[in-house]
Amino acid sequence: MQIVYSDAHLRHTDRVEPLGSRIVPVSEVPERATAMIEAVTARGLGEIAKLRDFGLAPIHAVHPPRYVEFLAAAWRLWAAQGRSGPLLPNFWRPRISRMKPGADIYQMIDYYSGDPGACLVEGSWNAILASANCAATAAEIVAGAGSVAFALCRPPGHHAGHDRMRGSCYLNNAAIAARRLRRNGAHKVAIVDIDYHHGNGTQEIFYEASDVLTCSIHVDPTLDYPFYAGFADEIGKGGGKGFNLSLVLQRDAAFTQWAVALAACLQRVRDFDADALVIAPGSTPTRTSQTPRATSGWRAKTISVSGNPWANSIFPP
Repeated sequence: MQIVYSDAHLRHTDRVEPLGSRIVPVSEVPERATAMIEAVTARGLGEIAKLRDFGLAPIHAVHPPRYVEFLAAAWRLWAAQGRSGPLLPNFWRPRISRMKPGADIYQMIDYYSGDPGACLVEGSWNAILASANCAATAAEIVAGAGSVAFALCRPPGHHAGHDRMRGSCYLNNAAIAARRLRRNGAHKVAIVDIDYHHGNGTQEIFYEASDVLTCSIHVDPTLDYPFYAGFADEIGKGGGKGFNLSLVLQRDAAFTQWAVALAACLQRVRDFDADALVIAPGSTPTRTSQTPRATSGWRAKTISVSGNPWANSIFPP
């Protein structure tokens, strides 16, 4: 297995978010990714692959250039205002007809934020770009040699929509990997997201697509983030109708319940007959159950891209 990782994420740190009436440190911190890379290397699970720089092409296959330009320029514009602390949105409102991002950093941060968990610091853009390159590098490994790859992406990505940053996610790494696989010849790609929280950004990006199947096993969104997406009746729209699957569990679901949901998810992937599989493992499927072992035996080539700063992996055919 080849492991794809960049230490550029280390400067994406000291971020904060509002919690009630207080501003508190975020839980998505560099130590999560460093613990993971130390664990996989200590156990000899694979070799570290060289990170490739693909420029912005794989990102633009998912996200509009204007949004990407905002992410790249945000800290410079913030610092030009004489600011040095973390950049946070003031509002995170629904988009309305004819709404535009504006030219001022204060207007742009509000426009491109989907919730308060969208803090940026000086080192954020380099980390965001490197994380996307981890996903794209993993996709290239799988598409080329068909070998196993594990891409450890931080910042995570599965809450990021077309042009909205949410939940510590800025670019959608799973979507970037899926689009890269399509570009490299996969006719159909399945994304399986097993993070505790619903991958609302991934669902948004592919909601009207029939060439990418999105499946997510997650906690009931009436109980936890993202609250407004991830319900069982969300099955896709237009040409994508029937190609989105949400398997909803209660907060304290037992591992056996999770396993039943996983079996249903994998059957849907088999029926879809995907050429490639992107797995978004996240950190844990539930907060109380044991973490399941990864499944194998797929005939399709497989990439796993984490919705949290854990892993983007590619498994063998």
